[in-house]
Amino acid sequence: CNRRVSGEHGGRELPSRAAMGEILEALSGALFPMRLGPVDLREESEDFYVGHTLDVALNALLAQARLELRYVAHQQGADLKGIDAHALELIQGFATALPAIRLLLDTDVLAAYHGDPAARSVDEVLLCYPGILAVIHHRLAHHLYRAGLPLLARISSEIAHSATGIDIHPGAQIGPSFFIDHGTGVVIGETAIIGERVRIYQAVTLGAKRFPADEDGQLQKGHPRHPIVENDVVIYAGATILGRITIGQGSTIGGNVWLTRSVPAGCNLTQANLLQQDDCSKK
Repeated sequence: CNRRVSGEHGGRELPSRAAMGEILEALSGALFPMRLGPVDLREESEDFYVGHTLDVALNALLAQARLELRYVAHQQGADLKGIDAHALELIQGFATALPAIRLLLDTDVLAAYHGDPAARSVDEVLLCYPGILAVIHHRLAHHLYRAGLPLLARISSEIAHSATGIDIHPGAQIGPSFFIDHGTGVVIGETAIIGERVRIYQAVTLGAKRFPADEDGQLQKGHPRHPIVENDVVIYAGATILGRITIGQGSTIGGNVWLTRSVPAGCNLTQANLLQQDDCSKK
């Protein structure tokens, strides 16, 4: 086997899933210190905790970013010169984005609280809801993905997938006030685009209908192949929506619907509609 298994100094070349798990837990605590931080944290120590935790977590993330960039360079036979500086630049950008990520997460938490009559407090939402855990990981992973660290991003999303049963590819673009209720079995593909104030339920799939291949039969990567879900859409449990189609603003997609074509804004689509060949397109 010619595949490299160690770095140039005999150390680990690939990023570590265990290390990323610790980093994500620390970042979650720093973003919501009095709810997801240590149980013995006191308000007078909050600022110190956040500063110290971010310092440790971001330095650990920097080390993982270096590993990913070095791994890619080795795979491509590229020069390693400048990798450390590039990794530092990427993680500094990530750190700068954390306040905006926190504000975005605030909208998601409030969407869950206001969207679920069983939610008694935002504390309950943050501590208990698997959809919120998955979205916290996604917001962080998506920034890493866009920054050019797709392996770290994918590790981050798969940690949440393992913990919650919710599979969100870090490439998916998701607007504010996003709520996944219950969550188990949700799948959101790499090129999906989701607007604002969207709510989805368990076992919903936003997937690809087909996988285009090149002349050699190899799958084409990065091709837009997942749905676009516009603002204020609700998708109920078990719905499967496939292909680069658009779900129009304000639409409601009923439970267990199988959908492979676009629907206009304001559509209320159920299995009964589909059996009658009524997909709102004539309205």
